[in-house]
Parts: sequence; C-alpha cells; structure tokens
Amino acid sequence: MGVLVDSQKEGFGSSWGGLKNLVRRKQVDCAHTKRLDNHQLAKELTIPHLIAVGVGSTIGAGVYILVGAVAREHSGPALTMCFLIAGIAAALSASCYAELASLCPSAGSAYHYSYICVGEGVAWLVGWALILEYTIGGSAVARGISPNLALLFGGENSLPTFLARQHFPGLDVMVDPCAAALVLIVTGFLCLGIKESALAQGIATAVNVFAMLFVIIAGGYLGFKTGWTGYEVPTGYFPFGVDGMLAGSATVFFSYIGFDTVASTAEEAKNPKRDLPLGIALSLSICCCLYMLVSIVIVGLVPYYAMDPDTPISSAFASNGMQWAAYIITVGAVTALISTLMGSILPQPQILMAMARDGLLPSFFLDVNKHTQVPVNSTLATGIVASILAFFMDVSQLAGMVSVGTLLAFTMVAVSVLILRYVPPDEVPLPLSLQESIDSYKLRHNSDAQMINGENPAKSPGDPCLPLLGEKNVAVDCTVVEKLEALSSFTAGTLDEENRRKIAGWTIMLICVGAFMLTFAASNLWFSSLIRFTLCGAGGLLLLSGLVILTCIDQDDERHNFGHAGGFICPFVPLLPISCILINVYLLINLEVATWVRVSVWLMVGVLIYIFYGRRHSSLLNAIYVPKAHVDEIYRSSGAIL
Repeated sequence: MGVLVDSQKEGFGSSWGGLKNLVRRKQVDCAHTKRLDNHQLAKELTIPHLIAVGVGSTIGAGVYILVGAVAREHSGPALTMCFLIAGIAAALSASCYAELASLCPSAGSAYHYSYICVGEGVAWLVGWALILEYTIGGSAVARGISPNLALLFGGENSLPTFLARQHFPGLDVMVDPCAAALVLIVTGFLCLGIKESALAQGIATAVNVFAMLFVIIAGGYLGFKTGWTGYEVPTGYFPFGVDGMLAGSATVFFSYIGFDTVASTAEEAKNPKRDLPLGIALSLSICCCLYMLVSIVIVGLVPYYAMDPDTPISSAFASNGMQWAAYIITVGAVTALISTLMGSILPQPQILMAMARDGLLPSFFLDVNKHTQVPVNSTLATGIVASILAFFMDVSQLAGMVSVGTLLAFTMVAVSVLILRYVPPDEVPLPLSLQESIDSYKLRHNSDAQMINGENPAKSPGDPCLPLLGEKNVAVDCTVVEKLEALSSFTAGTLDEENRRKIAGWTIMLICVGAFMLTFAASNLWFSSLIRFTLCGAGGLLLLSGLVILTCIDQDDERHNFGHAGGFICPFVPLLPISCILINVYLLINLEVATWVRVSVWLMVGVLIYIFYGRRHSSLLNAIYVPKAHVDEIYRSSGAIL
C-alpha cells in the first residue's frame, strides 16, 4: 500500500467514475475538525435530561390504544410477551446505537454514522429518509392532540372556535389550528436552548409516567379485587398461537421507536462517552417495564375479546366502576403526545445542520445562535413546515412513511457496527488546502524509506517491491522468498491485513443481500413454493455463512483507536448486528405497498437534489485521502493547531 493516496480503498471506495462520490467517507470528529468548526452546540445534557428525552420521545399516546387492538387481533392474554419480545428486538438496535453514539458523538445520528462507515450516497438517503420521518411524524402527532384536548374540556366540540377543527367543503380540507399552534409553541421552546427544551419535555414525560403508574397501581388493585378475570378465558394464554404473538410483537415494536432521539443529541451531551449509552439503555428499559406492567393489568381486568379497540384502558376502568379514571388517562395521553411531538421535532434541526456541515445542504441550515447555541434556522424551518402540514393535511394516511426512515436508520446503524469492527476506515480525507504539506511529507517519506532500505534516494521509482507513492494498482515485483512466505501464511490459516479486509467487506455485503432475499421470499406468499424455498434457502445460507466467516476471522485492531475510544462496546458481535439487520429488513419488507410508493417518490426527489446540489458542494469534493497513521504528522508539518 502506498503511503499517501487520493482515493479510498479498494472494496469500499474504488474509483468507478462518478460512482466514487457515493462511497467517499468522512472523518470521525477529532481535534483537527473540531477546532476548524465554529458551529458547535451547547453541551448541557446530563443523564436525567437524556432519559427524559428518550422516554418522552418513545412513550406516545399509542400505548393507550395499541394494547386493545393487539390483544383483540393478535395476542390475547399474551400481550405482555409481545412487548417483551419487541423490547428485546429494540434492544439490539439500541446496543448498536450506544456503541456508535459513544464513539462518534456528533449531530446527525444514523446519518453521521453511515457517512463515516458506509459512504456519502447511503448517508444521504438515510438523512433524507429521517427528514421525512420527523416531519411527518411531528405533524401526525400534533393532529392527534386536539381531539384529546377536547375530551378534557367536555367533548368533541368543546375547544374554542379559533382552536377547533374546521372543515372546508369546497376544498375538502379539515384544518387544525390547534395542531399548528402546538407545533409552533414546541418550536419556540426548542429555540430557547437544549437544556430548557429538555426540561419542558421532562415535565410532560413525568406527567405521562405518573398517569401510567396510576393505571398500573389502580388497575392492580382492581385486578386483585376482581380475581383477574381477564386471564380466566377458555382459549388459554395463546389464543392466536405463537404466530399471533409474533405478529403482535411486530406491531408493538414501533412503540419503542424514539430512543434513537437520544443519539441525535450526542453533540449536546456533557459526557457523551458515558452518558449516551446509559441514556439509551435506561430510557428503553423504563419504557419496556411500563409497557409490560400496563399490559399485564389491562389484559387481566377485561377479557381480550371484550376490549374496546379505541379506548381499551378507559373502558377497562369504566367496566369496574371507575369512570372518573378516564380523565387521568386522557391527561396522560395529552402529555404523552406533547412529549412525543417535542421528540419528533428535536432531532430534525441536528440532522439538517449535520448535512449542511458536510456541504450536502445549503449553509442556511448551518447557522447556530451565539447565545442559545441552537441551530435556529434549521429549527424554525422544521417547525414552520411541520405546522403547515399539521394545519392543512390529514397526515394519518402518511404515518406509515415514518416507519421507513426509522427502520432504514436502524439497519444502517447495525451495518455500520459491522464495518467499524471488521473494516474501519483506514484513510482520512484532508482538505485541498493541505496539498502542499501532503506533497512535502510525501517527498520526505520517500527519501526516508529509500535511505532505510540502503537505496539511492535519487534513483527513479519503480524498483522491485517499492510501490509508487500516491498511486493505486501499481504492479509490484516481489522476490520468490516473499511469495513463498505469503503462500505459507495462507496455508497456515492466517490472513494478511489486506485480504482480511477484503473478505470481511464482501461478507458484510453478502449478509445484507442474504437478509433481503430471506425476508423478501418469506413475506411474499404469492411466490410458488419452489421459488420461495429456493430464495429462503439461498438467503439463509448467505446469512449463516457470513456469520461463520465473521466469527472466525479477527476483528480489526484499529477499532480500538477509532473515534472517542473507551466507551460502550456492543456485545455479541457479529451475531447481534446481523440479527438486528434481519429484523429491521423483515419489518421494512412487510410495510404496505402504498407506503413504499410514497417513500420512493420522496427518495427520488432526494436523489435529484443530491445529484444537482449535494455531490457538487460536498465537503469531500476535492478531499485528499491519506492513511490515518500519517494525519497528525501532516497537520504538524502544515503548522495547524492540534
């Protein structure tokens, strides 16, 4: 390998004409990049703040409705098992997020990790999909608040006229002023500062948690008083079988989405290496415990087949003579929605700012207020667009599009963990302004290397076993002894570093292909049996082979020096990330066709923006890639402050 190169490594960054732009990878944040970046966010968040953000973004009002629908249609009394299985599946993704968040604590979350580990093209798609997720998600949540607020004030039409929903028959539009106003209020809180907005979200989350604790304690009392009649059903604990329970687990899995918001606040955490993994783990654990306890109580109060699918918790208390409990439950639902709304809008400005930092979006989104240290332009743009959607559009039909961004991000984070462990980037992009320092260092290194080998530095390059510096794919003649040594090392079962990286890179790619083949064939029942079994067998074989290969070969030693080393380490690699990829790809494949059509349109718009703007303004457009080992020396020789 040459000492200095100007393109990325073969296998993940070969020069394929214009396609090389898609696989160029940026450098993980370090002292060099931090000092040159004047758009830093305030480091204000501690573990309690991160837990408030994580729990508030995860527990939405859906749990107050979801328990009834899933119990009636899928699980029966086994609803608790559904939440447990879904929680374990979510913990797989959470472990991957925790490792990357502690290693790469910068704004952008999954977009940032994908850019560092996979490449610019995939990172752009992930970031673009997340923009859709948070915009649609925030608008959908906002439109769900006004009906619940109306219930608190006495009924469907009890809100003041200027806040109540109005229908315009000529345009066939149902406007929601209350939803738009709430989005703007939340946007205002976010502009005040991350600490203030986290405090507000913490208050709303606390009220919601107290409402759920009321359901658990009061419902437990009623259950012991009535003898838990809901579990005394003739159909048993699994009325829909194990398949029904697994289908219910897939449904309630989406109730755990939100812990990734903690990762998006990485740049604002005081001690990200310690606090981010703890914040993610504790928030997910709290949510899982609350979900399971609520489901135990509600399923025990009322037989699953008698549950009200729209208001299961309120109706369960009403059937036991506690009609007044509906008000407490409604307050919990309203505060849950408000907290989720804040969690939906909070990550969006960070992603816009991160993409603008990398040159993929206009610098308008990069501005950070000097006093609040908040990306004001990004926050205001997010709030205005979300409020317009919440005011004019019934976004419930678009809610499925939210899942695509989340699952795509979860998948790429798991892939990034595999890449980080086995083929971490070993080249660093340096700006074109360092070209002179790079050239002088190259000449000095050439001279030193030739003098060490006892050769004449003035001798023209091209000698045996001496690659041309700065060039790739240069033919190198080696002695017979070196060839015999390479052959003996291969037959002895050891791999040199270059071959190990190639094998690991191709294996990770084949694992992704195998996961897609297996889940696609298993989910499409209209395939003939022969085609289904063939595709499932081939996909399963690729997954199993990939697992065995990655288990047998060594992980890259450079992973210990990557990013902010010393933080959380994801366990059971490669098994855990591969399982995470399989689960998330399965859920992606099983989304509705209409959802994929809408998302495809959005992604095509993103592709056009990237082609005509992003790739032309990327900060890596003229970057010079050099091996990591030489970066510090080049910066020192350039006189840059470390």
